[in-house]
Amino acid sequence: MPFLSDKHIMNKTPILIALGGNALILPEDKGYIEEQFIHTSACMKPIAELISRGMTVIITHGNGPIVGNILLRNECAKNFIPPMPLYICVADSQGGIGSMMAESLNNELKRIGINKTVSAVITHILVDNNDPAFQNPTKPIGPYYSDSDAEFYMRMGWSMKKIPERGWRRLVPSPKPKKILELEAVKALLKQNIIPIASGGGGIPVIEENGITRGVDAVIDKDLSASLLARDLSLKRFFILTDVDGVYLNWGSADRKKVNALTIKDAEKYLAEGHFPPGSMGPKIEAAIEFLKSGGQEVIITKPEDLIAAMDGKRGTQIVKSA
Repeated sequence: MPFLSDKHIMNKTPILIALGGNALILPEDKGYIEEQFIHTSACMKPIAELISRGMTVIITHGNGPIVGNILLRNECAKNFIPPMPLYICVADSQGGIGSMMAESLNNELKRIGINKTVSAVITHILVDNNDPAFQNPTKPIGPYYSDSDAEFYMRMGWSMKKIPERGWRRLVPSPKPKKILELEAVKALLKQNIIPIASGGGGIPVIEENGITRGVDAVIDKDLSASLLARDLSLKRFFILTDVDGVYLNWGSADRKKVNALTIKDAEKYLAEGHFPPGSMGPKIEAAIEFLKSGGQEVIITKPEDLIAAMDGKRGTQIVKSA
């Protein structure tokens, strides 16, 4: 199955790159800001290379471990500082990660002799207040916990889930994104040849009541928000950068198998069979399917460091409409 990587498509059609939050804090990290900048800078290098080739890029990102750490600070300091609601923690993570990415990408572009502006857009996403996700938390956020730590936090009332080979993570509501409120701002930046970083952390979730919007406690899956952004911008290519080198069947078992290419039909079949867990690969596959069914041509799931090789069909998993 050939990749859509001819020069005309690469240079003339904007692409959306969605970077997973787990790429910024690795399992063995302590979470120091210096570590986060090292990983962010590494992730920006292949993106800068694509820009140097004349490609127009829109970037979005997750906030998994980082927003979880912000929530943990809330818990630890609540007797001294009033804790912030979850949606403000999402906004906090969006601004912080966006700042790191903009700084790192600017520095990398300057290093290779390219003078462009990078702008992080604080982005609100409209969700439905009656979304069933509010009654069934499924989105894992924050660090991985040991069995004993997880037991302690579950007694505090947290919803938690054990991730194979990793540990326990906190679960929060993850409603479906309905509308990107700052979409016109993103379009305006693109028209001015400015590189936008938008919808970070899945976007700040808000609901609308009587014409008034207000924040609501949830974390929207960043891949689903990224898919919505790509569809609203009528893009053809969508890249999901994560902490695994592609899509696997039987993930978490000894006989897991990497899949190099999928059609929509394949992806829907394997999703229904349970190969792609919720809160992990599941939303990425759902996001890919939504994008392709709405006019997109190609989705590639790969590691950040494999981005360039994935463009050439040598890494990652490609998902297309049909064979």
